Amino acid sequence: MSPPRTDHDSRRREVSEAVWRVLAEHGFQGLTLRAVAAALGASTGLVTHYFAGKRELIAHALDILEARTAHRPRHAAPAPGLAALRTHLLNILPLTPDAAAMNRIWVGSWDVALSDPDLFAAQRLRYARIRADLRESIQEAQRRGELPDGDADRLAATVLSFTHGLVVQALFDPEGFPAASQTELVDGFLAALAR
Repeated sequence: MSPPRTDHDSRRREVSEAVWRVLAEHGFQGLTLRAVAAALGASTGLVTHYFAGKRELIAHALDILEARTAHRPRHAAPAPGLAALRTHLLNILPLTPDAAAMNRIWVGSWDVALSDPDLFAAQRLRYARIRADLRESIQEAQRRGELPDGDADRLAATVLSFTHGLVVQALFDPEGFPAASQTELVDGFLAALAR
């Protein structure tokens, strides 16, 4: 007799939480079936019931990361257009300890995604979605006269490149790039775009 579905779903959530704990503490390099089993207090055999190997484990970890990113607390945009664009950027940046931890994991995921064609494709789609969100705010800012007319796709790529560059600098030099400095840099960047 197979276990009830709720037991299976509950166990899968426990396994996912263990994956997240290992990922948060050790990054993608430390994410192994054995490490997840140890975090779960279970056998490696139980973990292999859910993941056939490291690749499936990493894909699941990226899905968890994306879901946690989507459901984390975010600032609400006070208005459409440039204000919404600013809010998008602030929601990406490591302005809090939790946001810094999330960003460290995302940056750590780049290496594994670059080395696996399927993960690469999934990551590419994630970044395309981010640029699309930015593009919507850019186009609205252009309609409102807050940003000059121009190629919104190219500007979205520029904005995301600036933001990710700031993420990396803040992660490597948190004292040099505290939350207030990151916010000032965003405001200066957006003011320069608006000119």
